[in-house]
Amino acid sequence: MGLPACGCGKLFARLWEDGETLVLKIGFDAREMLMTANPEIFFITDHYAGYPHVLVRLPQVRRDQIEPLIEEAWRLNAPKRLREAHDSRDS
Repeated sequence: MGLPACGCGKLFARLWEDGETLVLKIGFDAREMLMTANPEIFFITDHYAGYPHVLVRLPQVRRDQIEPLIEEAWRLNAPKRLREAHDSRDS
């Protein structure tokens, strides 16, 4: 996938201390859809209820499910110039 580093200090993804849960920034509507469709993979804790993040159980998620979500999370946070550079490289 090869996304450039954002370098802008904005969290878009991080691994939980358990090494098996990914915290991923995503819109509230998308989060609800993911949790409804796949509650065994996507969930939140009370801490994340008010934040636009979803928790992902990495052992249960398939690569084709998570890759587009990681890219979208990056796009939500990356500066426009980095998104444009990434898009032009892939063209």
